Amino acid sequence: MEFSEYFPVWNQLTSRQKETVAAKVTFRSVEKGAMLHSGIDCTGLLLIKSGQLRAFILSKEGREVTIYRLFDRDICLLSASCVLRSIQFDITVTAEKETELWIIPADVYKQLMEQSAAVSNYTNEVMASRFSEVMWLMEQIMWNSMDKRVALFLLEEAAIEDASLLHITHESIANHLGTHREVVTRMLRYFQSEGMVRLSRGTVELTDQMKLESLSEA
Repeated sequence: MEFSEYFPVWNQLTSRQKETVAAKVTFRSVEKGAMLHSGIDCTGLLLIKSGQLRAFILSKEGREVTIYRLFDRDICLLSASCVLRSIQFDITVTAEKETELWIIPADVYKQLMEQSAAVSNYTNEVMASRFSEVMWLMEQIMWNSMDKRVALFLLEEAAIEDASLLHITHESIANHLGTHREVVTRMLRYFQSEGMVRLSRGTVELTDQMKLESLSEA
């Protein structure tokens, strides 16, 4: 499948705009763990064909917290925040799985936004969606206890992987949630004592998802 089938507003572009984008867009295949964007540099917009990306912020102390994840057909705008007026968002984007994606140069996309109402409207919709995700994250950090956040993360991860056995480390969970590994380990050991999970090296198995759901919703 080609770029035109993944870019939602392709059919609303003029012939000349399509030619410009087709000539400038680049396709990449990246391995798990590859860094695609760091800081406020204008890497360009990332449109995912297949795979999974993680966007996160990094504190001065080096602590990470995931702000959102991207899947098939998702687009990352904040990797090209220079095209958005008054928005400077310092994020890092890495590949959580082997990923195939297109990179739309920031200057090309900025020109499209200025010329096309459809592209401008689409951009606003994506930004509104990302803003909602960030606000949801802030609510979780500010108002939910860590046991609820860990339970919710495990349930979301199980849904993403469509599996109850998760190949994930305590360190990785801590990075997603913006906390310390020791805190996550303590929570997981508590979950295990309550029969909600089973722990082994490099894996967390969800053994009672209903109990985890009750905890996350309490």
